[in-house]
Amino acid sequence: MDVNLNLDTQVVPITLFVAVLCLCLVIGHLLDENRWVNESITAIIIGCVVGTIILIISNWKSSHFLRFDEQLFFIYLLPPIIFNAGFQVKKKKFFQNFLPIMLFGVTGVFISTSIVAAGCWWVFPKFGLKGLTISEYLSLGTIFSSTDTVCTLQVLHQDETPLLYSLVFGEGVVNDATSVVLFNAVQKINADTLGGKAALRILLDFLYLFSTSTILGVTAGLLTSYILRGLGIGRHSSVREIALMILIAYLSYMLAELLELSGILTVFFAGVLMSHYAWHNVTESSRITTKHTFAAMSFIAETFIFLYVGMDALDYEQWKMSILSFWASIGMYSSVMLLILVGRAAFVFPLSVISNYMNRVGDGSSKITAKHQVVIWWAGLMRGAVSVALAFKQFTLSGVTLDPIDATMITTTIVVVLFSTIVFGFLTKPLISYLLPPNTSNIDRTRSLKEDMTLPLLSFEESASEKSI
Repeated sequence: MDVNLNLDTQVVPITLFVAVLCLCLVIGHLLDENRWVNESITAIIIGCVVGTIILIISNWKSSHFLRFDEQLFFIYLLPPIIFNAGFQVKKKKFFQNFLPIMLFGVTGVFISTSIVAAGCWWVFPKFGLKGLTISEYLSLGTIFSSTDTVCTLQVLHQDETPLLYSLVFGEGVVNDATSVVLFNAVQKINADTLGGKAALRILLDFLYLFSTSTILGVTAGLLTSYILRGLGIGRHSSVREIALMILIAYLSYMLAELLELSGILTVFFAGVLMSHYAWHNVTESSRITTKHTFAAMSFIAETFIFLYVGMDALDYEQWKMSILSFWASIGMYSSVMLLILVGRAAFVFPLSVISNYMNRVGDGSSKITAKHQVVIWWAGLMRGAVSVALAFKQFTLSGVTLDPIDATMITTTIVVVLFSTIVFGFLTKPLISYLLPPNTSNIDRTRSLKEDMTLPLLSFEESASEKSI
């Protein structure tokens, strides 16, 4: 009897959550052509509405069907998102623009993290928030430096602005990986070790994690390609081909975590190598299936996260535990948003100038114009899944926040993600339409050929079987 009761307490909430996920997909489809709303905003708003209903029904005790710990994000939700980003990357464009992508995605994260961390260290005590360690301030810098460029990618037309699209997408995925690697690297820093040696240690730890995680991901991708080609698994079963790619990708992620490396970076490069080698060693049906399977897994995971963020925004106990007054909280949220804006501008515009100078030889097609720079700056202002996951990892224990300071940091992250996604997301389409008016002669063609934006930069022309597809 107790077993059935426990089963019901788990099955009912999961069933309701899956039903709400389905509702998000349906409403997102109905709003697909809307000028202001995208799928991320839809999921957050639905999460807020559902959270409000649950909060009322539970007499202001909870806004959740289920409460998830931080491991859910890193073990189950982030891997498919990052792997799909690597698997779908258009390698030719990615490596053609490798220099500016790495400048924005790696150097930019260091600059933004430094500015945000220093700003938080200076501002937070003025609002009465004290007690954070140096490591936690640096962690906040990485949390608020992780971007979510999906909203902008949904607006940009790859055919009309290939350089801009490549830079925004490439920086987005490299930024996520770099933020997680840097987050792990700053965990061991404290006030006693702060100084020049600490900065050098962070840099060395970052380089170690970045290089070893990349090597592990490349090895996993090449191993998958060798097995698929050497054993000819596709001659007998396309299902085994797809299953092998999924399992080895996930295995590489878990091995990286086991070895205390960056699973995010590992699974990203595993996706890149699999798309370049393994994808060409599977049957044609498997190519089509893997493309949509990985994209669907990523889409569901990201929708899940934004839906949960919307519900978590109404966690009454968490807000009640926060130690700041209403106006102090508003001031702190505004300060963090301002730091994000400044930190983003501090590297996008200078690094664009450097990139243009280094690429000055050529036909000018690689030049990042002033309007492109504004779009790149704007594209990185939204915060999303990685920021939420890192905040939960840093400031919660098994999904529960017991410390008032930690609760304040979680609510701050939630507010920043909500505000940046909804407000900046609302303004993205009109801003880009103003800066980069679409070519009216290509609008119908673009819409008819447009891939779902969960499949960014997918390059069919790199496949020898393009015509057959």
